[in-house]
Amino acid sequence: MKMGGFLDGKVAVITGSTSGIGLGYARALAAEGCAILLNGFGDATEIESNRSALEKEFGVKAIYHDADMRKPDKIKLMIDAADDAFGKVDILINNAGMQHRAPVEAFPLEVWNDMFAVNVTSAMLAIQHVLPQMKARDWGRIINTASVNSQITSPNTSGFTSSKHALMGLTKAVALETIMTGVTCNAICPGTVRTSLSEHRIDTFAKERDRDKEEVIDEFLEQKMPYHQAFKRFITVEEIAAAAVYLCSDVGAAMRGAAFTIDGGWTIR
Repeated sequence: MKMGGFLDGKVAVITGSTSGIGLGYARALAAEGCAILLNGFGDATEIESNRSALEKEFGVKAIYHDADMRKPDKIKLMIDAADDAFGKVDILINNAGMQHRAPVEAFPLEVWNDMFAVNVTSAMLAIQHVLPQMKARDWGRIINTASVNSQITSPNTSGFTSSKHALMGLTKAVALETIMTGVTCNAICPGTVRTSLSEHRIDTFAKERDRDKEEVIDEFLEQKMPYHQAFKRFITVEEIAAAAVYLCSDVGAAMRGAAFTIDGGWTIR
């Protein structure tokens, strides 16, 4: 059991943190002594295993809340749960997100609305709930997972790209409004990370070609060029999580409204 770190006594609420990048954030912050509220969907047994692992491995308190990011009242209940359990929220990471691929003329309106609710509106609402207490303590860290699609686009991603551009706009607006305080707001913009979502896409890609999964990795990456990271490997969860640790540190205090891009060269133009 590890105890101690520069985030001892801090509390983080991380949406979409039951797997993938969000869970990576949770583990990286817990390693520095931060208490954690996990949020998201998934298998209940697996979620409990991940929650208890944070406590056992890092010696921090960790709780779970199942708030649906499409529902404003549930978002408030999630923040209230963190306040009740820990007495405060110091760090908010808006990581919950959804994706849907379709040509713009065939993009379902209900999916579009859900995507903006999860990818943008939930972040704004969570920020509204935590910002007053952060300002009162003159310390806080807000991080939005915005994707390289907050800067560029890919075919058939009109909803995702539009919502992530909006999230980047929210990031800059909040950063400007808190510029004279100890609260920072930034975005992390990953390229393609090897998570359960990308694993599913690789599986489909391999089946379409009747080949083994590991045989098609390079081809999977190459087929997106120039829309993919130039060095042709996946970004790791650990690389993304390390950026969050930096942004939560004292030496990250000058980062304000930044797009922290970790994409292997995807956005080089």
